[in-house]
Amino acid sequence: MTNGKSIPKRSLGSSGVEVSAIGLGCMSLSGIYGASGDDDGIALIQEALDQGITLLDTSDMYGFGHNEELVGKAIRGRRSEVVLATKFGNLGGRGGKIADGRPEYVLSACAASLKRLGVEVIDLYYQHRIDPTVPVEDTVGAMARLVEQGKVRALGLSEARPDTIRRAHAVHSIAAVQNEFSLLYRAEAEETLQTTRELKIGFVAYSPLGRGLLTGTVGGPENMAETDARRRHPRFAAENLTHNMALVHRIEEISRRKRCTVGQLALAWLLAQGEDIVPIPGTKRRERLLENIGALSVELTDDDLVQIADAIPVGAAAGLRYPEAQMKSVYL
Repeated sequence: MTNGKSIPKRSLGSSGVEVSAIGLGCMSLSGIYGASGDDDGIALIQEALDQGITLLDTSDMYGFGHNEELVGKAIRGRRSEVVLATKFGNLGGRGGKIADGRPEYVLSACAASLKRLGVEVIDLYYQHRIDPTVPVEDTVGAMARLVEQGKVRALGLSEARPDTIRRAHAVHSIAAVQNEFSLLYRAEAEETLQTTRELKIGFVAYSPLGRGLLTGTVGGPENMAETDARRRHPRFAAENLTHNMALVHRIEEISRRKRCTVGQLALAWLLAQGEDIVPIPGTKRRERLLENIGALSVELTDDDLVQIADAIPVGAAAGLRYPEAQMKSVYL
């Protein structure tokens, strides 16, 4: 197990922003995957900081502001220990829109996030979803003004495709792109990495454990709370779930040989894909947090990496990444 304060650091591209090699995705602390108590959520975030995690990832979309308020409470008095990342612009279909990238919206969303978080500056501010009705140059131009005003330190994009990243980066340097990336879902991420590496942009990998699939502990839908968003995800539909769990079982023998959990093996594989990659697994449980950090101690040889990738080939997983309606808002 990695000793907390010795968690290695990784740089987000050429931005000068340095973060712990594993961050904490905070979304699940706002009821996305079933109920979560605020006191427990605050305690978990503080435990992550105690362990040496510095990157906390939230969004104004998570719990419709609740998650930012929760994170703000958790870091009160500990702001200097945190690289604070949040996002704007993901409307999730509210008002008939999937995203809002209008410059005036960018400025108002940032002001609201700063208030909820209780901070004066956001370290990494992402456009959460690309607005197909607004040129990304206009959106990033407004984000750049936030940097000039001292309200934001670095800029990011989430679920952006290579051409969008290039256009945005031409307006203002992008520190990080946050897209889904795991053993199960990697085709788009690997395509994007070619561009982020060329432009010296960091890659923040969300859902690095496939929303729990890669822990090998996901049962059937009956084991998920009624409010668990995964019930609506195609990859968790009964027939797809059986197929996907069979894929995960293929790497269990390797994990036993490496004396780690399947989840740790999946995270270690992802970490080994490059020093520019920072996974941000989310959890509501302290034991899972410690397990995730333990992935940093798993050493994989080149042969191990090949065996793992061959066991779960690109494109082998069944089911879309999101429900079909939501797929229209990703990788734009």
